[in-house]
Amino acid sequence: MYKVTIIDDEPLARQLIRTLLAPYSDMEVIRECNDGFEGFKAIQEEQPDLVFLDVQMPRLNGFEMLEMLDHCPSVIFTTAFDHYALQAFDAHAIDYLLKPITKDRFEQATRKWLQHAGERNRNVETLRATSLQITDTYDHRIVVKDNGRIRIIPVQDIHYIEASDDYVKIAGTEGTYLKKSTMSRIEQSIDPNLFVRVHRSFLVPVSQLLRIEPYEKDSHIAVLQCGAKIPVSRNGMAALKNRLKW
Repeated sequence: MYKVTIIDDEPLARQLIRTLLAPYSDMEVIRECNDGFEGFKAIQEEQPDLVFLDVQMPRLNGFEMLEMLDHCPSVIFTTAFDHYALQAFDAHAIDYLLKPITKDRFEQATRKWLQHAGERNRNVETLRATSLQITDTYDHRIVVKDNGRIRIIPVQDIHYIEASDDYVKIAGTEGTYLKKSTMSRIEQSIDPNLFVRVHRSFLVPVSQLLRIEPYEKDSHIAVLQCGAKIPVSRNGMAALKNRLKW
């Protein structure tokens, strides 16, 4: 018997998926969740084989929830928005169902998963390398794990972001946290009008800039409102001048 979890903030959408699953005697819905936090807890506790997952949900969206999981079951995304498709398949999704979900399309996705189910372990490769880039919007928050707890950092609360080996260090109003990611991935995910890459190892919010001071030949220091002093490379200085219209 395959264990199935449905994560969607719309009760009618959850009911539709449950109804469409009824003919599959070897698939059992063990949990229904209405947000990403509840879904994260359910997956950690129940270890389902398959998750039907909505993308846009309050508090924590589907992609952010997946990022918190060290190991994840198979996922079929369900959403009313087609522009998340590339990101969904980057996250190794089995399929991507657009709402309103039709019976034929649902059966096609479910058969696809059943064909692969016997060849897959319950816990697949981590989804931390999921592409965060969305074609028509930017992330307004960054989600990190802090000693087993989930923290959501609004971008407006970030003082600066620094590369740190295989992680990035996010310094903000509530402290400093590490996130397993790259500077390039973070830079692509946030609004370029709000942040500027002043150095290969530093991203700085434009709103944090207090002044720019000369440092050594062809280099400068950015003094931030939080008191931090950030190195500015030659390319970073050019980016600043372009952004600030010097």
